[in-house]
Amino acid sequence: MGHPEHADGTLWSPPLAAAAPRDLCTDCGISRSGDPKRCGRACQFIRPDYPALEAQVHGRPRDPSRPDELHFGPLRRMLRASLALPRPGAQWTGIATRLGERLLETGAVDAVLAMAPHPEDPWRPMPVLVTRPEDMARCRGMRMGYAPLLALIEPARACGYRRLAVIGIPCQVYALRALEREYGFERLYVIGTPCSDNTTTERFHQFLALLSPQPESITYLEFRADYHVELRFRDGGVREIPFLMLPLSQLPADFFPLTCRTCVDYTNVLADLTVGYMGGQGEQWLLVRNQRGEELLGLLEGEVRLSEPGSAGRRGGPVRGFLANTLRAAGGLPLRRMPAWLRPVVGWLMPRIGPRGLEFARARVEMKAIETVVHLRRERRARLRAMVPAHVWKLVAPYGLAPRADELPGPGSGAAIDAARETKRV
Repeated sequence: MGHPEHADGTLWSPPLAAAAPRDLCTDCGISRSGDPKRCGRACQFIRPDYPALEAQVHGRPRDPSRPDELHFGPLRRMLRASLALPRPGAQWTGIATRLGERLLETGAVDAVLAMAPHPEDPWRPMPVLVTRPEDMARCRGMRMGYAPLLALIEPARACGYRRLAVIGIPCQVYALRALEREYGFERLYVIGTPCSDNTTTERFHQFLALLSPQPESITYLEFRADYHVELRFRDGGVREIPFLMLPLSQLPADFFPLTCRTCVDYTNVLADLTVGYMGGQGEQWLLVRNQRGEELLGLLEGEVRLSEPGSAGRRGGPVRGFLANTLRAAGGLPLRRMPAWLRPVVGWLMPRIGPRGLEFARARVEMKAIETVVHLRRERRARLRAMVPAHVWKLVAPYGLAPRADELPGPGSGAAIDAARETKRV
């Protein structure tokens, strides 16, 4: 079988069709496919059915009686992890790209569908098909912007590839799983990364310009679980900025689109293996969700250090503060800003007394759930019935948010029954 190649001889990123106009769209790539109408049954922002897809992928939906499944989705186990030999240029130690390498090295897949930097802008994501293990190194690092990853599924099938690995964010993975049976893969491995907030590449450049007088020199940016943003520069310099010192007030109100402010899948619950950092306390955080996830982790035997995740602090106070600020922002009111002299003090305290490890991850999931309800009520009230799964209402219930009669799914639907059951339990 011949391997299609990009012009540089290593990666293939074929020309893409134009995106079909959609409301609440993150351009996962389905609207650019041969049948754009599939968006209606594949998009997580139209009428998602997480219980059904969780059962399809993992053999069962999330079980709230199992520790942390209400927050993080179906899982077998969670781990702190780091490669014994971190890969240069990786966002953390390089676990996700190393998994892609191993899948190709062992012949488990024909190709890996992932993101690489665009030749004209290293921060702009470009979907690529990788067929050689050594080329996965080109996909290391973080990109920011909409990325039509799934537009490459049909070109991959046209090349005869039936065994694929996909490395994607939640909105891409949801659509992939919704259409998985139609694609008829012989084998599919899904490596998911958490995601909560995206923006256009152009807007991201505006953010970088607020962080440095020479934004073009920034080569790395990461929001870390220790309440700091880490910047790395072309000359080897490193800078750490506490969250509270970020110039977020200078960003436009729509910097983060409504899709990202109403996403209910922070932890990529339909992946076989989620590779993130929120619960890692300085290391990566792995959520092994099913047998394929176990197979993926097994590919790194002898290369990865594993330990149990920790948890410390309490999330209640920070999450309530987030709710108050979100309600004010959604109502068009100015945020209550912390005095400048107090910010460094609180910035020093939060990594020491704030929620850490799994408690930090739980706090972030609850914040995203709150954000979803508040912003949909404000901007797309009619969409609440279809877009908010039952488990989200249980996540926000401790903070005084409950579904109104016209916000629950229609009577008789499985989602409505689940939502009513969850509401009664609270």
